[in-house]
Amino acid sequence: MEIHSHLAAVLLPVVFLTTVTAQTIGTTTPEVHPVLQTQTCTLVGGCKTKLTKLVTDSLAHPIHSVTDPSKSCQPLDPALCPDQATCAQNCVIEGIQSYESIGVLTSGTSLKLREYLLDGTQYKKVQPRVYLLAEDDLNYEPLRLLNSELSFDVDVSALGCGMNGALYLSEMDMSGSRNSNLNPAGAQYGTGYCDTQCFKTPAFINGLANINGSGSCCNEMDIWEANSRSTAYTPHTCSGVGSFLCSGNECDSGVGVCDKPGCSLNTFGLGAPGFYGRGRVEHRLDSTRPFTVVTQFWTADNTTSGDLIEIRRLYVQDGSVFPSTAETTNGAVNNIPGGWDGSITEEYCAVRNPASDFTRLGGLKGMGQSLARGMVLIFSIWNSDGDFMSWLDGQASGNGPCNATEGDPATIVKTQPDTSVTFSNIRWGDIGSTFKVDGPSNGSTPAPGTGTGVAAAVATNGVVGGDVLERSVTIWAIVGLVTVWMGMFLS
Repeated sequence: MEIHSHLAAVLLPVVFLTTVTAQTIGTTTPEVHPVLQTQTCTLVGGCKTKLTKLVTDSLAHPIHSVTDPSKSCQPLDPALCPDQATCAQNCVIEGIQSYESIGVLTSGTSLKLREYLLDGTQYKKVQPRVYLLAEDDLNYEPLRLLNSELSFDVDVSALGCGMNGALYLSEMDMSGSRNSNLNPAGAQYGTGYCDTQCFKTPAFINGLANINGSGSCCNEMDIWEANSRSTAYTPHTCSGVGSFLCSGNECDSGVGVCDKPGCSLNTFGLGAPGFYGRGRVEHRLDSTRPFTVVTQFWTADNTTSGDLIEIRRLYVQDGSVFPSTAETTNGAVNNIPGGWDGSITEEYCAVRNPASDFTRLGGLKGMGQSLARGMVLIFSIWNSDGDFMSWLDGQASGNGPCNATEGDPATIVKTQPDTSVTFSNIRWGDIGSTFKVDGPSNGSTPAPGTGTGVAAAVATNGVVGGDVLERSVTIWAIVGLVTVWMGMFLS
């Protein structure tokens, strides 16, 4: 993932009353979290629904002076925040009662994010980023995906050049870095954000005013960054465990503590422009219609304690399942049993990013350890005034068909102000348990044992080249089930 200005690590400011060393939560507007139903799945028991919720980042909340609600505490005002203690006394955070007012709409298992909202006669950019809360409405929902899979349906038809509808994981503290003395609000108000970009610009980190310009870092797994023209998925690693601070050059690329570029797989950039895009005739995967995205995290010994050796991507559309394309020009071969060009492995990363920090900072093994500890699921929509998202979809980068100006936000708001992304039917659990292919990918709950996630690649003995591994739905289901149970038995 490239550097994103909107992903600055931001946390709730610590607010002290005169005699109490604790964060103050405003009483003007309550915080009301929208419900987003998700599911956890097993091969034996099928899928069970969870009444999880969403919270937006703390700095998307109103944060203002205790004595003057019209005076904002962000960015840091020297008059209010000359130091951490004084800032903590002077600032208060309010809730968000209507998440629709920031472009977040939920219904059952569906989440729609909008980039712009009409404000009078003009559109304003809202660019929401939200985190998945547990059913307790208190902490983040922990996703532990080592030797497991995550699947979701997505509709990117309203995302053109320059837009990014993202779904990703960060190793945030599940409480939102809650602290009984300094930050009792925690995850309830969206605190604790971190990622591999280690931004030094946020006004508050870990509940304190960021007076020293520190960065908040942690491992990050970009499951899905996409618009209707191009898509990529990318693991990023860091030298530390969990969320930690950096300073100075530690926060930068090259010599820093995190791998900012990551080891990315973009099918267009790998020489397969006909794999993904707008239109079924022109592309194997038609981005003008919804489809299912499945990401599997395979370990060497098929256990949840083994080393991560492969991140495998499958897609489901029109009742067919197929992997991320093998039609590449880079020549990387994943020399592991069941591997193929189109997955992310250490071999792939060595060819694609020979000078990358990815391996130095832990590689797939480090990413797997983070997945085992638990990560927070994040949804966002955004565009970029600086680079027009050309790293994702631009002709200049070789990663997409968009020209130099199509992704300009000024153009987007004029030509497509209703741009949005919809995620739905979010599930995670045993490999092969979160989706089925015996009919349209409509997100219905799989019957026990009918998942097919493992099947294709292992059964085809690592097919490479142009074969998209498409088989009849029935064969996929049978082979998938057999392969899953063989793997469990042998492990």
